[in-house]
Amino acid sequence: MNSRRLLVLAPLGLAAAGAAGFYGMLRGMRTGDYDPRGVPSVLVGKTAPDFVLPPVDGTGKPGFATADLRDLPGPILVNYWASWCVPCIVEHPQLMHLAREGVPVWGINYKDRAKDAATFLARHGDPFARLAADEPGRVAIDWGVYGVPETYFIDRQGIIRWRWAGPITADVLEHDIRPLLRRYG
Repeated sequence: MNSRRLLVLAPLGLAAAGAAGFYGMLRGMRTGDYDPRGVPSVLVGKTAPDFVLPPVDGTGKPGFATADLRDLPGPILVNYWASWCVPCIVEHPQLMHLAREGVPVWGINYKDRAKDAATFLARHGDPFARLAADEPGRVAIDWGVYGVPETYFIDRQGIIRWRWAGPITADVLEHDIRPLLRRYG
């Protein structure tokens, strides 16, 4: 085959491969084998990576470190969030509900200004028992955070048992978090 013919056929081959992948994804969604929201995490089943984060200024909440995630009195949720994050507003009522029920929610404010974070919490309520600042976002990289909001369920021994990328909705609360609380509580 000459090179001119290959140049014409290459885009067709790429389009066919893309179509086959899209078809496979649609089939998987129909059978339940493919979850478009499922973003894998290598941390599930392991302890959190080493970190030390300062508190968010102006909130009066302590920051935290990896050492604080060991030998807990019960399971906790660690929630990455930011004041500029629209989905964080969507999930905030669920976090407030969990906090009112006594579920410890520890926040990591991601790439945000302390003043904006404090204003957000004053406006929407503060569900966080502890609140750390990851202004440069370096710790989030170690955790494998794709974007905010993102939530991790950590058991008493400090093992990450579950991760959710995206806002916690009422459905996620009932079908994912509540069973984890019963199992590890």
